[in-house]
Amino acid sequence: MEGEPTRIMLAVNQSTIKGYPHPSISSKRAFEWTLQKIVRSNTSGFKFLFLHVLVPDEDGFDEVDSIFASPDDFKQLKQRDNARGLQLLEYFVTRCHEIGVACEAWLKKGDPTEVICLEVKRVQPDFLVVGSRGLGPFKKVFVGTVSEFCAKHAECPVITIKRMADETPEDPVDD
Repeated sequence: MEGEPTRIMLAVNQSTIKGYPHPSISSKRAFEWTLQKIVRSNTSGFKFLFLHVLVPDEDGFDEVDSIFASPDDFKQLKQRDNARGLQLLEYFVTRCHEIGVACEAWLKKGDPTEVICLEVKRVQPDFLVVGSRGLGPFKKVFVGTVSEFCAKHAECPVITIKRMADETPEDPVDD
């Protein structure tokens, strides 16, 4: 529809090196690339849709030190995780407001591959942008890649942005 901004969904995650609330190298790179190569100076022609997926701890207890945790302990953990996720999203929302690009941001919980694809189906962006660590085939087997899964399964065009060689940490799995 003419006059409607192009809706860009950007799935973002936290840095595995610095932790919350710092965005990963790949997420920042994907965002900056999209601004420079797609949005450029046409800030009113685009709207970012930022999604961060909180990944539950595998054992379901997150960082609880005791099996005698109360319901209040779990409530506090959930609030803490949500606050961390919101702080991460704040980085991207603040940048958008600084340059005058419309945006929305939200959190979901679950497996990032599934949640991102479900959110794409629900929200129906014009396209999805995801960052990529650029792992080789050997490391992909052990680590897996969200970007590769989304490229195959998301119900919209997907742009995958690799981080720059000079941005790659000593261990390329880190981000």
